[in-house]
This record gives sequence, structure tokens and C-alpha cells, in this order.
Amino acid sequence: MTKIKSIIFSVVLLIPTIVFSQLDLPTYKFGRVLSLANSYYVDSVNTDKLVETAIVAMLKELDPHSVYISKEEVAKMNEPLEGSFDGVGIQFNILDDTLLVVNPIPGGPSEKLGIRAGDRIIFIDDTLVAGIGLKNSDVVKKLRGKKGTIVTVKIKRNGLKELLEFPITRDKIPIYSLDASYMIDNEIGYMKLNRFAATSMGEFYKAFAKLKEQGVKSLILDLRGNGGGYLRTAVNLADQFLTENKMIVYTEGLHNPRYEEHATKNGVFLEGKLVVLVDEGSASASEIVSGAIQDQDRGVIIGRRTFGKGLVQRPYMLPDNSMIRLTVAHYYNPSGRCIQKSYAKGEKDYAEDLIHRYNNGELLNADSIHFPDSLKHQTLKYKRTVYGGGGIMPDIFIPIDTNRVSSFYGKMVRKGIIYQFTLNYMDDNRAALKKKYPNFNTFNKSFEVTEAMLSELYARAEKAKIEFTFKDKEDALKDNSKLIKALIARDLWDMSEYFQVVNPESKAYQKAIEVLHDSKMYNNIFKKK
Repeated sequence: MTKIKSIIFSVVLLIPTIVFSQLDLPTYKFGRVLSLANSYYVDSVNTDKLVETAIVAMLKELDPHSVYISKEEVAKMNEPLEGSFDGVGIQFNILDDTLLVVNPIPGGPSEKLGIRAGDRIIFIDDTLVAGIGLKNSDVVKKLRGKKGTIVTVKIKRNGLKELLEFPITRDKIPIYSLDASYMIDNEIGYMKLNRFAATSMGEFYKAFAKLKEQGVKSLILDLRGNGGGYLRTAVNLADQFLTENKMIVYTEGLHNPRYEEHATKNGVFLEGKLVVLVDEGSASASEIVSGAIQDQDRGVIIGRRTFGKGLVQRPYMLPDNSMIRLTVAHYYNPSGRCIQKSYAKGEKDYAEDLIHRYNNGELLNADSIHFPDSLKHQTLKYKRTVYGGGGIMPDIFIPIDTNRVSSFYGKMVRKGIIYQFTLNYMDDNRAALKKKYPNFNTFNKSFEVTEAMLSELYARAEKAKIEFTFKDKEDALKDNSKLIKALIARDLWDMSEYFQVVNPESKAYQKAIEVLHDSKMYNNIFKKK
């Protein structure tokens, strides 16, 4: 009997070993703890919350870009990259507690019904929305909805006593990723891309075709503040500038073998001079494009060191329609460099990287930026030195302008004073402005912000309890006038016209034009080692 007991005891001891050889021990531990908490904890347990908290904490231990996304956030996250949402198609603002149509989106259902900029929405489906403390989130909930459904709005239009009723059938509303595209002069074209979305290449081709008709020979591609998007879109955009078989990027990870992307023969701008504008807000897909252009010696990079994200995420759906975006590989520019900045010191230090750059003087002086020799690489054609491990360092450094914007101007922008003033001004003067300025060129050359306009602006600042002096007004004069003019241009035409007003103040933009006009300066960039 003693021998039998000994055998049974030995078998029992072996059971955990057998079980854990077939099951992943960490997974078993997690499930066991969750089960114990659910079964024996002193109070009721919110299991869903426990699991989500654990997932978030787990992913934080991996890297800063592996994240959990709840099912409620998944749809919102996809909208800007997929390029559309279901709704009525208006740009709106809440002015004096009233919902104001800033602009109907071109081609959207509201524009097709004749809804105009300046219209005030008073009722939505017989619910009064004026004078009730409406918030932006309330507007989105009421006006967005499934494609094909109908929402009825009643509108107050200047000059009419009766409210106008519009039954709007919701539809797919485009979200544009190309902010601006225009000719600066007879040869230089300009494009500004705000994200790398599913619709970006269609927008690019359409805009470039217009530039080509106007005789574009050199191009400025503005990726400042562009935080990235789809890897495939980045590859397709870089392909437009590189000749066939030139490497664009390659990805590699422990469970993902090396995969290379090369240019095709389909590029639309293979020979003209090219400048790419970048800054510390240019990340991920922006760094793929600018890195490929730099490593292949195809164009000149101007601005400040980019963000430094060289990790590839893949989405994985979970059973409840939530999602994780898991880092599965590094991406490498053609020279072999990975520009991912270090996250060894933790999430907080990583998040404060731009603050560190500012404090170290890196945003003001290129000499303050130091790369170790271990991160040194060479461009593929002219063997120029470039570095990995912390973003794309531009060929021409442009320091951040710390003196241009006055604190008074900054306060008015943050409180929305200039924007609200412009909305009111347009509401009163839209018809007269359209008659006086039949096209943007006439407006850009002739329109000036008057003393009367500025006086009203400052009266609004006083009402908002913003303290300022005569010197404050003088310091902010140029910025105030420029932004008001740009907002009016956007209201009368579109975002391209807005950027045509504000861009000439940018030192990076000025330098790009100078470099493209001076072939010797442009070519000398590629001789620097």
C-alpha cells in the first residue's frame, strides 16, 4: 500500500509539469489570477475593466507604439486614414451659441441641397439647437449617422425671415489628406500632405496633374507636422519620385523576414528638382518618404530633425471588436539605417523627447544635435553621411522661430478670438467680398486688414479679459493681419488659398524656394560629405 501511495504522489507531482508543457505558463497564470479574483475577491469585480487595464499595461512594456484600442475608439481611429465618414458634409463652428455652417464640403449632400457658408442651423429633427449651450460633440452625434438615413435641419439665412427646411440624406463624406496644392511661380509647385491615408494617392495624382498643366518643373513637398499613416501610401508616394528598382524601404522583425519595397517605372516626377520640408512633427510614413529621397540622393530635405519612429505596427482584432496595434518589425531606409529613437528610459522620457530637444538647444541650432559614429550610414549615390537612431536629419537645418509669435497673439489664437472675429466678419461681408474679389490672385494682391477690423478684434480681446498693451498690439500686428487674411481666403476659396497667404512667412518655405531657384546651391547639397 505504501508503494502504491508513493506512485500516486509521484504522478500528482508530475501533473503540473505535463499541463504546463502543453500550455503557455504566463497565459495560464494570467487566466488563473483573473479567475481567482472573479471567484473569491471581497467585492464584485469588473472583469472587462481588469482585462483592458492588464492589456494596456502589458503593451506599455513592449514599446511606445504598441497600443490597445477599445471597440468604441476603433471606428473613430480609422476615419482619418480611410478617408471618409457618414454624415451631412459641413464644416461647422459654434458662434454665439448658434451652430454656424463655415463651409459645406464640396460634393457632399449639404452642398448639393444648396446649404451655404454662413447659414445658421436652428433645429435638427425638430429639436432646438440654438441658445442651449450646444457643444461640438453634440453636433457630431446629431448630424452623423448611417449612410442613407435622413436628418432634417431648419436654417436661418441672412436676409430671409422664414427658416429654410432641408431634409439631408446622409452620405459618405470625404476627409482630405492633401491640404494644399498650387504653383508658387511659373516653375515651382507646392504640395502639403497632412497624413498618409487610403485616399492620399488619388488626391496626389489629381493635384499633380493640375500642376503639370501649369508647367511645374520643381516641387516642394511639405510633410511638416505629418504624423504618418499607411506604410503602403508612403511607398506609393516615394515611388512617384524614384526611378525603377530604387529601394524605398525594407522591413524586418524577429517573426517577419526582411521585405523590400522598390520603385516601379510609374513615377510621375522623376527628373525635376525636389525639396521635402520636415520638422519634429514629421513621423513614421513621413520619415519613410523623406528618408528614401535623402538616401537615394533624389532631393533636398529642409527643416528640422524628424520625430524618429521606425517601428511597423500591425492591427489585430480582438473578439469584442476592440483591437491591438502590435509592433511587428522595424523599417529601414535604403542606406540600412533605422531612425527609431530610443525608448529605453521609459514611456515618460519618450513622450518628453521634444521637450528635451528644445531644452538642449536642438530646435535652435544644428550643432547641438549629436549622433554617435555607430549610427553613421552613407547615401547610395553620392556617399554622403547620414545617421540613424533618432529621425531624419535635414540637409539644410532651419531653426524654430521663437521670436515671431507674440504672447498676446498666442493668447488670442488659443481663446479663438481671431477665428470668431473672422466668422462674424464673413457673415456680414461675404457677398461684398465675393463681388470685389472675383479670384484669389486679386484678393491676395489687394486685400488688407483695416484699422477698423483690428479695433473690433481688440475689443473682443478686452471682452475676453485678455490684457494687452500698445506694444503687444504692435508686436502682434503682422500675425493678426496675416491670420485674418488667411482665414478669409479659406472661407472664400479653400485650404490651398489659406496656405498661399501664410506660407511666405515660413523660413523653411523661403529657403526651399531659394534652393530651387539656385541650381548651383541645389547641386552643392549632394557634394557635402
